[in-house]
Amino acid sequence: MSGQSLLVPGTLSPRRSVPASIPRPEYVGKDAPAPYTGSEVQDAETIERMRTAGRIAARAMEEAAQHIAPGVTTDELDRVAHAYMCDHGAYPSTLGYRGYPKSLCASVNEVICHGIPDSTVLRDGDIVNLDVTAYIGGVHGDNNATYLCGDVDEESRLLVERTREALNRAIKAVRPGRQINVVGRVIESYAKRFGYGVVRDFTGHGINSSFHSGLIVPHYDSPHATTVMRPGMTFTIEPMLTLGTHEYDMWEDGWTVVTKDRKRTAQFEHTLVVTESGAEVLTLP
Repeated sequence: MSGQSLLVPGTLSPRRSVPASIPRPEYVGKDAPAPYTGSEVQDAETIERMRTAGRIAARAMEEAAQHIAPGVTTDELDRVAHAYMCDHGAYPSTLGYRGYPKSLCASVNEVICHGIPDSTVLRDGDIVNLDVTAYIGGVHGDNNATYLCGDVDEESRLLVERTREALNRAIKAVRPGRQINVVGRVIESYAKRFGYGVVRDFTGHGINSSFHSGLIVPHYDSPHATTVMRPGMTFTIEPMLTLGTHEYDMWEDGWTVVTKDRKRTAQFEHTLVVTESGAEVLTLP
């Protein structure tokens, strides 16, 4: 694995503004979102709005990813995605969610998830996960992917490639009538082939008009994840695989989650809807 030094917190830039004309999620300005009390199954009109939100989130992530290069700060990636979402009438869902200060998550190397964009400068050989969620039309679309920065070592490159494949396999396992734990069973069995850790305490989730509806989608084979999938259900699958342990530490910022052994980790995510025959990905650019 790369001999890069470990990450340390950088300096945060001021909070970015969103045009007043763009509707905000209900949780902005509050300590926490209101509990979701609706159904996990969405009607056709809601799903169509989620396609719009998902497409904007996917394109914003692509736009930011084009700027990944040695010497670029994670804050610059946040600026690019923020501008794209605002320019297309969407609110960056993470901005102000439970006090989160930025418009995407940028998780580099040993950061499992929820890395806060700041003055951290990307280095040749880094891997960086971008997690982007857009809110428009009263619904959210959530996706993430891990990208290579410059010349990345083979072990890290394979981790990224295989984490993407784990997500793809999990999506193919979605079927009406199956329990949600089939998702984690597929991911965990694939990851074990390579000796990867599978993060357990951060999961996929139900998503619709609520950023996190309460439905939990584990990425390991959990006997408790017995919810039966039904057509119209919308949720994310977002496996986090590690080169070592699945255990983690959290920085003092209350957000940044790093592997306990500080080995590298990768993640990929899509928002999807269960169909009559499988799943449709809603976060396609």
